[in-house]
Amino acid sequence: MRSNHEIDYKIYGEEMQCVEIELDPQETVIAESGSFMFMDDSIEMATVFGDGSGRAEGFFGKLMTAGKRLLTGESLFMTTYTNVAAGQKQRATFAAPYAGKIVPLDLQQLGGKIICQKDAFLCAAKGVQVGIEFQRKLGTGLFGGEGFIMQKLEGDGMAFVHAGGYILERELQVGETLRVDTGCIVAFTQRVDYDIQFVKGIRNMVFGGEGLFFAVLRGPGKVWLQSLPVSRLAARILQYGTAPGKDEGSILGGLGRMLDGD
Repeated sequence: MRSNHEIDYKIYGEEMQCVEIELDPQETVIAESGSFMFMDDSIEMATVFGDGSGRAEGFFGKLMTAGKRLLTGESLFMTTYTNVAAGQKQRATFAAPYAGKIVPLDLQQLGGKIICQKDAFLCAAKGVQVGIEFQRKLGTGLFGGEGFIMQKLEGDGMAFVHAGGYILERELQVGETLRVDTGCIVAFTQRVDYDIQFVKGIRNMVFGGEGLFFAVLRGPGKVWLQSLPVSRLAARILQYGTAPGKDEGSILGGLGRMLDGD
């Protein structure tokens, strides 16, 4: 028996995905600002202060929840979508903000808690708590790429996160270790140990171009990894937009600049 709202869903698309949430009467889905795409006529939208989980925690509790959301770079507010129709299902659809995949997470089947990167959360059933997870190890917080603060999703309902490129899901056994580029981590279950490790070798550190640290994930537990972190994509676009002479095909690019008078 779930304490969170039970929602049905369907994911559409391949590289630019959206998720359609089907709501029974009086069921609610919570979502981050900016993720909404469209909805049926009998869905009522409301902006709420805090994480939208619906917990009776008073004004100061909601204020603390909202403040924690600011630490993860999110808005003070979340949006709820409730089916107010009598006796019929209604649907609301939410879209990922960039090319990649939407990952459905059944928190009831995943131990009740998922830790994810700060901007990964898309939407969830009402009752799922969206909070912050402090990294206990100072080195991990200072050099872990995702910073000292990560996001956590707690409850027993469905939650949806998004990530860039292709998503790989790995099940780590007890003591099994995976070394990962820090930006490629999407989420992991609560029993996975998260740490950092220096890249070995001076040449690797100076000339390898992969940074100074690996993220080290140690089982048991499940991890989700992304092939294209949005930070990597943004850096590459910025590089091509600002670096002179970064044309596809140097000969044709140079000829084009000559003809244009550059």
